[in-house]
Amino acid sequence: MKGNAEVIDYLNFLLRGELAARDQYFIHSRRYEDLGLYELYERINHEMEEETEHADAILRRILFLEGDPDMRPDPIEPGKTLKEMLRKDLDLEYKVRDNLAKGIALAEKHSDYITREILVKQQADTEEDHMYWLEKQLRLIEMIGEENYTQSRMGKDPEHG
Repeated sequence: MKGNAEVIDYLNFLLRGELAARDQYFIHSRRYEDLGLYELYERINHEMEEETEHADAILRRILFLEGDPDMRPDPIEPGKTLKEMLRKDLDLEYKVRDNLAKGIALAEKHSDYITREILVKQQADTEEDHMYWLEKQLRLIEMIGEENYTQSRMGKDPEHG
């Protein structure tokens, strides 16, 4: 089914953003693992998998609309410290939320309600899961301090119990 060119172009823009988010979560999850912060590793690895699912849904929609997917992720600047990684992930999620809102409006403008439905679902996941969790982590750091927060997020080493 031939889709609207403007919608397909915007879906490609969103796809590049989701791929970038996946890559940022990927490096951050592995950095947490390397630091021995296994609880954070598990959560951020899960976020990476969800971003991959978001990218997959957009990719499939582009193909359905007979578009050519652009699989080049946007550039990222991953964090290095605990707080920096959480902040960069939250900033990225704010950007994704805003971009999804624009995509929803564009899909509505072109009466593409299936694309709209896909993006609304992703926006809910972004706001109600990703952003909410990241905001909560940064609040916890402010409340109990970074050292206490870090200690509370070590969890168990999955390889050595």
